[in-house]
Amino acid sequence: MTRIFLYLMALLYIGAGINHFVHPDPYVRLMPPYIPYHRAMVLISGVFEIGLGLLLIPTVTRPYAAWGIIALLIAVFPANIQMAIDYHRQGNPHLWVALVRLPLQLPLIWWAWKYTARH
Repeated sequence: MTRIFLYLMALLYIGAGINHFVHPDPYVRLMPPYIPYHRAMVLISGVFEIGLGLLLIPTVTRPYAAWGIIALLIAVFPANIQMAIDYHRQGNPHLWVALVRLPLQLPLIWWAWKYTARH
């Protein structure tokens, strides 16, 4: 069962990373104004998501990929906060999605942490 969750996590990050290239505009709009080069940052984070997802699969790189995912989740957290702020200010009916994303980071970090140990 653990292997299924590992591959699920890898697919989640690979798919999310690909989506950064296929549909970058929603991610660009989420970027906090104090972060420069919004489109480039979205594409860079997409590269990292794809790379880290792929690096989860080999046992030898798995712990490094898991720590990288934890760092990535922490790094993109300001964009999640910005999304919640923007949706609140706009009266966006999807504010609930933005609010759910904030605490969702913790189980995602925990899930990645499960793969940080060397086996």
